[in-house]
Amino acid sequence: MTLAFIPSPAHGVVYLGPIPLRGYAFCIIIGVFVAVWLGNKRWIARGGRSGTVADIAVWAVPFGLVGGRLYHVITDYELYFSEGRDWVDAFKIWEGGLGIWGAIALGAVGAWIGCRRRGIPLPAYADAIAPGIAIAQAIGRWGNWFNQELYGKPTDLPWALKITSSADGRVPGTYHPTFLYESLWCIGVALLVIWADRRFKLGHGRAFALYVAAYCVGRFWIEYMRVDDAHHILGLRLNDWTAMGVFLLAVIYIVISAKIRPGREEIVEPGAGDDDATDTDTAEAEAEGDDADPRDKAEVKAEDEAAGDDAESTEAAEDEAADKDDANGEAGATKAGKS
Repeated sequence: MTLAFIPSPAHGVVYLGPIPLRGYAFCIIIGVFVAVWLGNKRWIARGGRSGTVADIAVWAVPFGLVGGRLYHVITDYELYFSEGRDWVDAFKIWEGGLGIWGAIALGAVGAWIGCRRRGIPLPAYADAIAPGIAIAQAIGRWGNWFNQELYGKPTDLPWALKITSSADGRVPGTYHPTFLYESLWCIGVALLVIWADRRFKLGHGRAFALYVAAYCVGRFWIEYMRVDDAHHILGLRLNDWTAMGVFLLAVIYIVISAKIRPGREEIVEPGAGDDDATDTDTAEAEAEGDDADPRDKAEVKAEDEAAGDDAESTEAAEDEAADKDDANGEAGATKAGKS
């Protein structure tokens, strides 16, 4: 008897009037925002401009969603194109079904387009956003909890996930919460990449490759625990083989890249340093002007007042002298008239 378990939500969607608010979609959206926020902080720390990560994400995110959906539909085509199935369901992304392998692959194409338009090296951008992607995955996995999907083998552990739905062949019971395992693993991957990047100054795409390799290790054993339908090759699920292949490619990239291009890029975004220098010079000039202005204005004002006083004194003296001359002239004329 299971005394403790993780309950599943009764509904994966809440209606706000006629508008459906789906938990799966919310998890994806929140994950994207967190990834962009963290990626922006890391990009600025590397010497890039604020807002660049978000601008490129405008390209990467839609491509990633399409790629993730394509991978899922292609590898699980029987869910949409077999007898009794409706192929229109392939477009219902809110019902779940995104393959991370396709999301990363096609998302990288979108990021490459965005980077190329701004003259930015894609590997440097990938290094900046790698931990954010891992955290986005950690958040996105909770969408599977809302949909009661992608759980593991039956268990009576205290953290077992209780499935209550019987739709699509589900059997109510308590199972390993593989969505939670992967979520926690992704958080660990993000922390690993952040630490390794600070410790070893990873560059030229090696931080991103470390994220890929570390994620594949966790995905392999988590995938092995899942009980949902999947294609098997030599006794292993398709995604297990994919994880092993991608892991090897990531490790090979790290080794070769470290030999060919050691160190880290000094400039990740052309012109960003010039903008910072200009802003600093302007701020310093304004600060110096603010410090100097009060004295200068006071001195100028005093000089103007002194000059005005001198001018008034001179003018008054001249007027007095003129009055004396007029008086003397009148006196002389009177005397002359008497004579």
